[in-house]
Amino acid sequence: MTTSQQPDAPKPAAPKPSIITPAKVTPAAPVAPTPAYTSNIDEAKKFAEVSDDGVVTLVDGDERIDVGQVPEASQEDALAYYVRKYDDVMTQLQLLKQRLETDASNQELENTLDQIDNNITARQMVGDMAKMREQSRQLRSDLVERQAEQQAQRDKAIAEQQAAREKIVAEAEQVSEQDPAKTQWKQSTASMRELFDQWRTLQKSGPRLPRATEDALWKRFRSARNTFEKNRRAFFSQLDARNAEAKKVKEDLISRAEALQNSTDWGPTTLKYRDLMDEWKKSPRASRKDDDALWARFRAAQDVFFKARDAANAEVDREYETNLKAKEQILQDAEQHLPFKNIDTARSVMKDIRARWDEAGRVPRKDMSRMEAGFSKLERALTELENEHWRKTNPETKARTQSAVSQLEDAIAQLEADLAAAEREGDANKVAEAQEALNARKQWLEVVQAAGN
Repeated sequence: MTTSQQPDAPKPAAPKPSIITPAKVTPAAPVAPTPAYTSNIDEAKKFAEVSDDGVVTLVDGDERIDVGQVPEASQEDALAYYVRKYDDVMTQLQLLKQRLETDASNQELENTLDQIDNNITARQMVGDMAKMREQSRQLRSDLVERQAEQQAQRDKAIAEQQAAREKIVAEAEQVSEQDPAKTQWKQSTASMRELFDQWRTLQKSGPRLPRATEDALWKRFRSARNTFEKNRRAFFSQLDARNAEAKKVKEDLISRAEALQNSTDWGPTTLKYRDLMDEWKKSPRASRKDDDALWARFRAAQDVFFKARDAANAEVDREYETNLKAKEQILQDAEQHLPFKNIDTARSVMKDIRARWDEAGRVPRKDMSRMEAGFSKLERALTELENEHWRKTNPETKARTQSAVSQLEDAIAQLEADLAAAEREGDANKVAEAQEALNARKQWLEVVQAAGN
């Protein structure tokens, strides 16, 4: 642009006269703030011409541009004024460069650089304009490059954010697609809650995703959570229904158990409780808490009956202690006749022993085996003597053996009938007593039969 083409810059107002004597006052140009960038005034003279009347012209290569006039100022002051304008713009470029290192994404930087370029184009200053234009071009290039880097970083962060969100959605969908019948609900509920917390953390702290992407991912995530919650509610609703049915079945069993708990019909009631226990084992399970409570009630009803039965049996056993003492005396008396030597005496003794033994009655269960063992010892001693006698005497002794067998068989038949009757009556005591006597007779029969063979 030539001098004729460039509009005149505004002329600064002339300084007011000082009250000091004019001869001692040096005319001064308007004062601008001290810039961070300071030009060498001698170097700046290469890019300016100053007329005697204070008109300052910029030398920009082959061009001459009038930048303004500073009346009543020396050539040095007039030049310095426009050099400071140049320094102001260079300072702005320096400050902009510093901000560019950390704040390239700020739109204000680009706007500021545009304003600086407008000032450079206007050329209302004095200095190395080529240098200024180069710095401006380099700064714009750096700005573009820096913005591209930051955009790439933003794109990477968004991609990572999207990948993290997609991972959360995929995990949520995996949780929601589980078979409700096989789902560990406590663990899965905690997992779904944790995924939601992760989503909110990423949403608050991470970069924003494009609206369409954000909406699509949220729709999937929300759908997975809704499906999971729907399945959870349905599962526990069915569980509650099954639990209610199981409680109903077990409440009925408890009522039946409680109705029997005060029974003193020990044998039949014991069998009924056994049947109730089989039904309990086959019944559906309620929740663990309810099942434990129901079982405690069922068990309590049983305990009432069985404790009473055990107490009754204990009382019976105490009564049998007298029988035990009698049988112990019988064995002690019989021991005095051992070893048997005379067959007739032995048979007479054993006949008396058997009669006394049967009359003594039942002993406590804990002593039954011991008593039977002692009585069997006597039976074996008699059998051994009879066998020896048979070998030494006429075979007619076999007929006598057969008579004993017949007697024992008749006794066994009668005891079996007594046992069957006791079982029909459900009298546990009579059943045990009949069974004890029957077992003894069968053992005697085996001994007698062995002796006769």
